[in-house]
Amino acid sequence: MDPKYISSIEQIDALSDEEKRELVDVTKRYPFYANEYYLNLIDWDDPKDPIRRIIIPDREEMDTGGSLDPSDESLYTVSKGVEHKYDPTVLILSSGACGGFCRFCFRKRIFHQDNTEICLDLDRAIDYIKRHEEIENILLSGGDPFALHTDILENLLDRLGSIGHIKYIRIGTKIPVYNPYRILDDPELVDMIDRFSIKERKIHIITNINHPRELTPQAMDALNLLLQAGAVIMNQTPLLRGVNDDSGTLKELFRKLTAIGVSPYYVFQCRPTLGNRSFIVPIEEGYSIFEGVKADLSGPAKRARFIMSHTRGKLEITALTESKIIFKFHNAADEDDRARVLVFKRNPKAEWLDDYEELIETYKLPS
Repeated sequence: MDPKYISSIEQIDALSDEEKRELVDVTKRYPFYANEYYLNLIDWDDPKDPIRRIIIPDREEMDTGGSLDPSDESLYTVSKGVEHKYDPTVLILSSGACGGFCRFCFRKRIFHQDNTEICLDLDRAIDYIKRHEEIENILLSGGDPFALHTDILENLLDRLGSIGHIKYIRIGTKIPVYNPYRILDDPELVDMIDRFSIKERKIHIITNINHPRELTPQAMDALNLLLQAGAVIMNQTPLLRGVNDDSGTLKELFRKLTAIGVSPYYVFQCRPTLGNRSFIVPIEEGYSIFEGVKADLSGPAKRARFIMSHTRGKLEITALTESKIIFKFHNAADEDDRARVLVFKRNPKAEWLDDYEELIETYKLPS
């Protein structure tokens, strides 16, 4: 079954004419894109339905705070669509399409009509990777690589996987929950994952599942096919106001993921991207929610880390005291920040690292 795709809110019968009129300006600024399968997960009688919040535009997106590139990915772009921020990893923006347009997307700039960030010159990307032997893994992102035709994705995996110092390839995707039929109805895609997931080097699939209701029987069947094909699957999600910003919801999500063999990986602090303000949970509130989740879970279900993907690197939010908050660099763009600990005076309103003004202490392990 190939669900019908919808690119205009005028096609959504569940929205009133007044609601559609109110959203015209929003969809001019940020596109709307979904399919009937995913829209059918919405409880239209509930104006606060979390699936609706993920996919249906909202007037709050017109807020002008934030940046289109809040983590300054442009600083680490080495050629069009190729980012090299951390020594062992190259990120390739391999697709300009997705299974749907998340309203909280942190890379929404690539969906603008005049955007040219997608990697269209694979030869140039491969040449760069070959010249940098410190690179040991590649993350295919976008957009969504699973939105590509299977033949195109296979060519990517084949050429990138043939580079001798590449140990594994990761694929970032939300397709298993946005449109599981992309996997269920394409045995060639599953066979391709099976061929590339060899004993010495598995394909790693990083899913973006935000709410337990996305884990429908169809989605779980699709994920199970990928697992049976030998893929390693891990899930990451931003912490999102109105979607998963309570311990009960995240706890259920982590339990369901673990039960089907998908490891909880990262919970991200929502990036201050233009239009995303209404989704952001203050960092210290988010930490309390996250720790409330972990307290009631067994080891396999609480392997996720609470992470902020900042310009300087990925910082783990590790602890709160009555007066302090403690961050530790999980990945650092600058070698001098590797494993560095930052201790700030608490600020309950802080939504990003830059909101902390009083650095109390910093520590770096000796080289």
